[in-house]
Amino acid sequence: MDIGDHAPDFSLPDQHGEPRDLRGLLADGPLALFFYPAAMTPGCTAESCRFRDLSAEFAELGAGCAGISADPVDRQAAFDGRHGLGFPLLSDPDGTVARSYGVRRTAPGLSALAPTRRHTFVIDTDRTVLQVVRSEIRMSAHADGALEALRARRARG
Repeated sequence: MDIGDHAPDFSLPDQHGEPRDLRGLLADGPLALFFYPAAMTPGCTAESCRFRDLSAEFAELGAGCAGISADPVDRQAAFDGRHGLGFPLLSDPDGTVARSYGVRRTAPGLSALAPTRRHTFVIDTDRTVLQVVRSEIRMSAHADGALEALRARRARG
């Protein structure tokens, strides 16, 4: 997936076991949808907490955040509980949604340890991808890049 593409809809359970779909997540404004390899790991914690720490800035722009990993619902709940993230963490254990967004790893050894590539998609309310942030090592690049794209969207009017 790349800028200008139409984001595929999906339905996945959040950390509370409630089904969430892309249409619902976009109901109140654009979305920073970030895929991460595994909850409770140092890099994913840093990335997710950066989104949490910038939540007021996302809200000011009328945008929301949501994360997706292959972790089961109970692990997502523990991750949210431990770090007070405050946004949906979606469980994609079989990687269906990750595959539809082109972020599912296929290399045999690595896919078992980290089945999902670290990518963030900034999605407008019409499901158009506004920005894609790809970085496996710069954890703050995801939330920072999403905010930059959302600010540019606002400036365009």
